[in-house]
Amino acid sequence: MRHALIFAAGLGERMRPLTDRTPKPLLPVGGKPLIEWHLEKLAAAGVHYVVINTSHLGEQFPDALGDGSRWGLRIRYAYEGTTPLETGGGMLNALPLLGSEPFIAVNGDIWTDADFTALPAEPAGLAHLLLVDNPPQHPAGDFLLDAQGIVHGDGADKLTFSGIGVYRQALFHHWRAVIGDAPGPDMKPTRFKLAPLLRAVMAKGQISGSHYRGTWTDVGTPQRLAQLEFEVSH
Repeated sequence: MRHALIFAAGLGERMRPLTDRTPKPLLPVGGKPLIEWHLEKLAAAGVHYVVINTSHLGEQFPDALGDGSRWGLRIRYAYEGTTPLETGGGMLNALPLLGSEPFIAVNGDIWTDADFTALPAEPAGLAHLLLVDNPPQHPAGDFLLDAQGIVHGDGADKLTFSGIGVYRQALFHHWRAVIGDAPGPDMKPTRFKLAPLLRAVMAKGQISGSHYRGTWTDVGTPQRLAQLEFEVSH
């Protein structure tokens, strides 16, 4: 996988006041912006080209990260306007920049010690999702991973989607039929969540997954950021 997408367009509303002046992925953890941890992992996994989608305070990303050369990467920024396009719309908007091969996509507001080289270069189906144990703030989980490594939208003992996955462009071939008249699909550019599309494809058995049991944090609140800073720095 030579290409990757980092979702960095969120408004970071739950992180205020920290995100009033700084986009959440640029908040420091362990002495460097959160997003830099991802860039280092992507470079180590053999990725050469990264698309970063931006919205809230988007002009700060090029200033902070430049062209990516310090990590041996080439960074391209996909500005979504003042209203973020959500995960589905953001990925759809970025597809023309991501080439034809499977690509990694990572939420810019998580932290993990997962090794990105362990992700499959070629998903068995249309996507491969990395799932983690359910954190306290999300006890019900998102998806079920069966013994054969297939991900399902329903079932007991669900795990939480980590925000890390490998995707094929074909996942979006029939996106409009799935999303339908949900709020956003007729906007230009299109705005919609990725989860409904993933669930529709899961129903056909076309999403694989793996369970990562290491460290993972959804940096969604100032308190979780402070706890992560403590853990990383000690």
